[in-house]
Amino acid sequence: MALKMDRDELTAFLASHFPQVADDFAVEALSPAEITIRMHVTDKNLRPGGTVSGPSMFSLADVSIYLAVLAMIGPEALAVTTNCSIDFMRKPESGADLIAHARILKLGRALAVGDVMIYSDGNDSPVARAGLTYSIPPAKF
Repeated sequence: MALKMDRDELTAFLASHFPQVADDFAVEALSPAEITIRMHVTDKNLRPGGTVSGPSMFSLADVSIYLAVLAMIGPEALAVTTNCSIDFMRKPESGADLIAHARILKLGRALAVGDVMIYSDGNDSPVARAGLTYSIPPAKF
């Protein structure tokens, strides 16, 4: 299956539809059914103790699968998360960006299922793993 949106189109889509978070994320790599997203970690992502907060890691997982789905189906702002399960495995490294490697496991007409592994930049041990399901709106005729 071929990509329907490239890296630049995904970046522009995020900036136009989600300007409040667009600068927080960067598409690092893209191929059919797979994407790598960088989250620029700043003070707003930290919880007491200086580690990246769970909601920030959830946001990275969610954005990663969202953009992976859009890359495959085209610009569809109303694709939405219907389920997410996230496992926090270890504390992210202080001061490091987070890198998400996401892949779509199943892409149907109505649902997409994906898996995300999140790492501290420069570390091979994952800090979190998430499984997400997205609802895809029906095609317009």
